[in-house]
Amino acid sequence: MRIFNTAGPVNCKEHYCLSPLDRLNLGEISLIVQKKYFILHAPRQTGKTTSLLALMDHLNTGGSYRSLYFNVESAQAAREDVGRAMRAILSEMASSAEYYLKDGF
Repeated sequence: MRIFNTAGPVNCKEHYCLSPLDRLNLGEISLIVQKKYFILHAPRQTGKTTSLLALMDHLNTGGSYRSLYFNVESAQAAREDVGRAMRAILSEMASSAEYYLKDGF
C-alpha cells in the first residue's frame, strides 16, 4: 500500500509520486557527457534528492557511467580543518558506495 511521504527521499514503490526523471530534462545529460558541472537548485522539499537518486539509477543502468549520490554536509562541522573535512567526505562516499552500488571497496 502506498502512502504520502513528506520527509526524505521518495521511493516510488512505497510512496505516491510523480516520476522523478520526468522532472529533469534528460537532454541535459549532454553536460555529463561533456564532463561539465551542473546545479540542481530548488527550494526545500521539492524533490531534489529524489531526482538525483533517480538520475543516479538511470545513469548506472545504462552501463556507460558509474554514478554515486552522496551528501557532503558532514564536512561542515570541520570548518577550517581540511583534513578532517576530507575524511568526512570520503567516509560518506564509501558509505554511499556500499549502500547504493553494493561496492565495499
